[in-house]
Amino acid sequence: MMKRIIQYFLMLAVMAFVTETALAQQPQFRTRHEVKRKETIFGISRTYGITIQELIAANPEMNTPGYELKKGDYINIPWPKNQPQAPTPDQVTASSQQPTVYAVPTQSKTDVRQREIRVGVMLPLHKVNGDGKRMLEYYRGVLMACDSLRNNGISTDIRAWNVAEDSDINTFLQDPKAAECDVIIGPLYSKMVKPLADFATRHDIKVFIPFSINSHEILVNRNLMQVYQPQTEQNETIIDRFMSRFSDSHPVFIDCNDTTSQKGIFTFGLRRRLETQHIAYKITNLNSSEAAFFSSFSLAKQNIVILNTGRSKELNAAMAKLNGLRLTHPELRISVFGYTDWMLYTRYQLENFYKFDTYIPAPFYTDLQSPKTERIMLKYRWNFHTDMMQALPRFAITGFDHAYFLLKGLHMYGKDFSGGAGMVGYTPIQTPLHFERIGNGGLKNRSMIFVHYLPAQYTETILF
Repeated sequence: MMKRIIQYFLMLAVMAFVTETALAQQPQFRTRHEVKRKETIFGISRTYGITIQELIAANPEMNTPGYELKKGDYINIPWPKNQPQAPTPDQVTASSQQPTVYAVPTQSKTDVRQREIRVGVMLPLHKVNGDGKRMLEYYRGVLMACDSLRNNGISTDIRAWNVAEDSDINTFLQDPKAAECDVIIGPLYSKMVKPLADFATRHDIKVFIPFSINSHEILVNRNLMQVYQPQTEQNETIIDRFMSRFSDSHPVFIDCNDTTSQKGIFTFGLRRRLETQHIAYKITNLNSSEAAFFSSFSLAKQNIVILNTGRSKELNAAMAKLNGLRLTHPELRISVFGYTDWMLYTRYQLENFYKFDTYIPAPFYTDLQSPKTERIMLKYRWNFHTDMMQALPRFAITGFDHAYFLLKGLHMYGKDFSGGAGMVGYTPIQTPLHFERIGNGGLKNRSMIFVHYLPAQYTETILF
């Protein structure tokens, strides 16, 4: 009896040793990858279906400040954390000679909420001109959003086509993969909207138009979502917000003698609206005498100053004129209402913006001091080995905001996603999105921001 017990424990010890040895021999990493020329951490992680964080965790040296991938380096590729488990022996019979086929619920084949989202991008993705370079950066932002969404359990399948200005978009629409898309981001050019809209109707695909386009299709095609509106429509929206915000103020229009300005369309529209509401306003000129200039302002009300130009030269002259007026008449209460273009001059005009309680209307706002902005710019540099373009808006951040909002919405609501206020719960880094249905047609983003530079030396954003 004792001999059998000893043999039993010896057998258990041998089994434990064999099991431990087998576990020790199991590879810690999925494979080793040899870095090729121009490869990035972002691109490699996408190739192997892992997150950037998983890749870095498997290669701690990547956390070293200044680390860069070099051609010929070998890096560890980990197993994805969410990798599906292999079927257990009782799920597959020993006599089965055919590949195991797992039934997929019918709903998951059609309902985008139960599967990966198939995303098409039809934009100029090249480095030939400014359009291509900007849209290439925008596309990189879309990829970064897809990577972030994957960390939240939302899978995407990206298909991209380089649709340049001189391209025939119908050529790309013949690709069978285009018809499989749930949503197509694009196009950039107005002439391409009609064929893409018709294609989307035939295949029940959403079309997300990321920038300003003039097309009748948005009025008749329910599949379209347009983010930026033509300037004439933006002007109407801004005028609506102006009338709501400054109904008790005294408007003063300054003619800046800029014969090239296109801002007269806005100022003319605003003046007509003020007249309709029986609100008095004054018009003066940069070349007016100090007395005549002062006579246009009100001592009893807050004055809201509107220039008829967005150029830097005239803005400098107007600020100098207002500073002189403030010196001689410190009792005046003055605010300035500007244009999106003025954001380009913030570096030089920030003190004046604060001093004169300036409001700048825009469909976006890039706060370069925000931790969220700094993080995404750092990630962009890490992934693509270059900085974002010095532009307003930052196109990579625009692509990130658009894709995160759109794809999360599709994941939550499927084909019923309309982009309405509060549907997604995503706080944008740069571009707010709030869509409204246009009659029986498509959806237009109606968000508008007033960037407010307060005299207390800080900036707030007022979202409408």
